[in-house]
Amino acid sequence: QVQLVESGGGLVRPGGSLRLSCAASGDISAFNILGWYRQAPGKQREMVALLSNLGSTHYADSVEDRFTISADKLASTVSLQMNNLKPEDTAVYYCNAWAPSSSYWGQGTQVTVSS
Repeated sequence: QVQLVESGGGLVRPGGSLRLSCAASGDISAFNILGWYRQAPGKQREMVALLSNLGSTHYADSVEDRFTISADKLASTVSLQMNNLKPEDTAVYYCNAWAPSSSYWGQGTQVTVSS
């Protein structure tokens, strides 16, 4: 069993930046894909960014060129650097660690982009 704990959310003005972190209680190298998802009020959870264990990345079109996902395997953390934030980025952001036999989610961290 792996626990994921997100941090770094908060209130930021449009155009600002935030860095989200996800701390894992176990070795993240055991997972094939690490990812960030988000869920806005009244909407379904959506993929934001994925990082494979081979180092490849995939981003939602809406965040391409603004967000960057990275991982520190020694520290067992996954991060999401978010730049040029927009009001439509407002959501609860969740960290996910996926392997064929298991999938774990964090409890989420709120990001609010507003002037």
